[in-house]
Amino acid sequence: MSSRSEQTRNRIYQAALEEFAQYGVSGARVDRIAREAKANKQAIYLYYGDKEKLFTLVLGRALEELAQAVPAPAESDDIATYVDRLFTYHKDHPAILRLLLWEALEHPGVPVPDEAARTEHYQHKARALGKAGALGGQAAAELDPQALLLMFTALVGWPLAVPQVTRMVMGDGPDAMDRVKAAAVAVAQSVKGTPR
Repeated sequence: MSSRSEQTRNRIYQAALEEFAQYGVSGARVDRIAREAKANKQAIYLYYGDKEKLFTLVLGRALEELAQAVPAPAESDDIATYVDRLFTYHKDHPAILRLLLWEALEHPGVPVPDEAARTEHYQHKARALGKAGALGGQAAAELDPQALLLMFTALVGWPLAVPQVTRMVMGDGPDAMDRVKAAAVAVAQSVKGTPR
């Protein structure tokens, strides 16, 4: 693939990421994506097919970037550090949570595209969490790593996904998200019972 073609695909990806995060699949418009990406509308259909396929590819790429930036915890990792990195990444990349919320709204109660591969990714993370150093001792025997992964994901994601609720609970001071992050990290540290 030529560098020009790659640059066009990257511009389309960025424009589609923002469009889908703002409007979901149903509300997104390919003509706005094309205009923002400075690309031909027909090129978008040629590269990606329809809007649903484009959304699936955009979400998939965003999740791959997240997985690379915040890999599953290693055996020696401190889970609190993992939660800290996950919170920071989602705070810096808010579109991912919005894409996931749109996906849930537009695919209620039915399997989503690439569900099998994404399920395996989450199961890998849960297994890694179960083996990670921070779940040593009693916690490893008593806590379900799959449930913990879901709880840690919710702990990180919910305050960022519903900023209006976070504002109502935490106030709108400049340190509100820092306080939420500190609480999430403290909860993760308490799972093992390690002192802060």
